[in-house]
Amino acid sequence: MKEALYYKQEGDLIRCQLCPHVCLLAEGEQGECQVREVKEGKVRTINYQRVSAVAMDPIEKKPLFHFQPGSRILSLGTVGCNLKCKFCQNYRIAHEPRTETEQLSSQQAVELALNKDSIGLAYTYSEPLVWYEYVLKTAKLAHKEGLKNVLITNGMINPQPLQELLPYIDAINLDFKSFTDDFYQEICGGKLTPVKRTVELIYQTTLLEITTLLIPGLNDSEEEIKQLVDWIAGFDCQIPLHLARYFPRYQLDKEPTSIEKLLEAKSVAEKYLDYVYLGNISDNQHRITYCPDCKYPVIKRNYNQVQIDLVKQRCPECGTKIKVSL
Repeated sequence: MKEALYYKQEGDLIRCQLCPHVCLLAEGEQGECQVREVKEGKVRTINYQRVSAVAMDPIEKKPLFHFQPGSRILSLGTVGCNLKCKFCQNYRIAHEPRTETEQLSSQQAVELALNKDSIGLAYTYSEPLVWYEYVLKTAKLAHKEGLKNVLITNGMINPQPLQELLPYIDAINLDFKSFTDDFYQEICGGKLTPVKRTVELIYQTTLLEITTLLIPGLNDSEEEIKQLVDWIAGFDCQIPLHLARYFPRYQLDKEPTSIEKLLEAKSVAEKYLDYVYLGNISDNQHRITYCPDCKYPVIKRNYNQVQIDLVKQRCPECGTKIKVSL
């Protein structure tokens, strides 16, 4: 166990300040994340250096389509999460912190990435922001070695710790659950406003892509999709949006999202955004990056094969600059 960052004493209790839950804890109690615990009058992280999964993945699997396309990255996961999504895809490591793990120091993680010829490290699978101290240290070491760092996150973090971490993060895919606070509270046990604030801060410094899992009858209405994409376009119409297909999982047993609904949502989103993709489907046509002006296919993706047709980040047909980090 390692002493955590971002907490303060409040009388006989301790207030964790890492995320918007700002849990008020007594001795022996754990926060909503299940991995930050008060012991001997200090908040300690019980998942520090605990790794539940290690794998080399295509960067597209994160999904990140506009960051180093065609590359491979070492992906690390831990245990714990500060949301309680009823449809969680990785609920065993997210909500069962006693899941078997291995110890991996920050230095070992960086050396492993270098030895595997990875572009860097992806902090993913569970919620990396509740692994904050480890991610911060590892990301700093990785940058010193010329490696990249990417986060796949739910965005539930307070501004100060986020701003300390962002200088060491090169790209983020943020899992934006819904554009309604009711969904966040009832389905995820979280709040919408802090996540929107996180997006605002990330956009100022870091390459950002957004994923939304469309769940029938809960967050897939045309009105909500319009609100979401209009809000994203308010920052930048070139922020990539991944609309993913839902399948029954964990505590939610609704029917899978229909392909027709995904296509309708994509059609709505493309009126506001330049780059919209569909996830969790087999049709690679909806994984292609098209030039927003002339519709020439500048990046084709077929499972692990990526074909890039750009000239100095520009469309070879019309010369439009494509927002992508190569």
